[in-house]
Amino acid sequence: MLRHGWDDHWQSTWQTSRQSLPEATGTASPDSGTGPPQPGRVVRTDRGRCDVLTAAGLLHAEVPPALAVDPATAPATGDWTAVSGAGGATARLLAVLPRRNALRRSAVTGSSLGQVLAANVDEVLITVPLDVPLRLARVERLLAIAWASGARPVVVLTKADVVDDPGLELAEVGAAAPGARVRAVSTASGAGLAVLAAELTGTAVLVGPSGAGKSSLANALLGREALAVGAVRAVDGRGRHTSVRRELLPLPGGGALIDTPGLRAVGLPETADGVRRAFADVEELAAACRFGDCGHVGEPGCAVLAAIVDGVLPTRRLDGYRKLLREEARAAARTDQRLRAEQRRHRRSTTREHRRSRREREQERGDG
Repeated sequence: MLRHGWDDHWQSTWQTSRQSLPEATGTASPDSGTGPPQPGRVVRTDRGRCDVLTAAGLLHAEVPPALAVDPATAPATGDWTAVSGAGGATARLLAVLPRRNALRRSAVTGSSLGQVLAANVDEVLITVPLDVPLRLARVERLLAIAWASGARPVVVLTKADVVDDPGLELAEVGAAAPGARVRAVSTASGAGLAVLAAELTGTAVLVGPSGAGKSSLANALLGREALAVGAVRAVDGRGRHTSVRRELLPLPGGGALIDTPGLRAVGLPETADGVRRAFADVEELAAACRFGDCGHVGEPGCAVLAAIVDGVLPTRRLDGYRKLLREEARAAARTDQRLRAEQRRHRRSTTREHRRSRREREQERGDG
């Protein structure tokens, strides 16, 4: 378990959290599992169950409905948890320990309920294949999500062996990824893999579209064929979803790697910090505008528009910045609406409970 990211922080968190667990307080239910609670890390989840790695081995634990009702708080791959049981049907998840961070995406359906792609990660490896034309807008979107998680983004240009010299692509992506590391690798030739592996610390998660070479890269970093690799269509570079669920695996040099299925669509979470960090160059220019509320659409003294005229900032960057900020604002509005609805339901429920209690008291006084 130590190879999967356990450290002093989680030891302290466990000591604090275990005091409130059912078995610790003597209020365990008959179906809560056998044996005392123990810490473990979720290595995969699947429809009301999850595999949890503990010091005693791998447990297949049931997830109580109360923990699974909200996608934002349900156990996710990478979570540290409290689990009770010795394995088999007796294992049961008791609680999810407070997260250090989480890589989230908003629901693409327009719902306010988002999804946790991975929890407690240190680096987000954004895979970008070089066998198809670069899609910088997608890179910027994934960077915004990575920055919002609190983890360090690393853009990994895969399949570098298909181009004569990836230097041009490195420069182009680097300009669209201020503050992030950009690396080019080839699993076919092995180029760049040693450098990337040496830079990984803690827990890293792989994200990107199908066909980007995530599973091949994961196998190269793991040093074994742990994940299936699918074929890619030559016509458009798209691959099949060879990874069907998120899975955490130990890296040979320490730490862990989380592989994820290919992402077809990625909605932004409701925090604006991710977009601002992904577009740090635009933010820096905007700080020099004459007006603090400059909209960068024609105001005098606009440093952003001046940079575009001078060729310092591509127009595409400003357009992408505006688009993601608008999307983020919509996500925040949906979340606010959901929270207000939950608060109204809670107030109505409390009011009904107070009325019921008052009627019971009045009835007791009448009977007396």
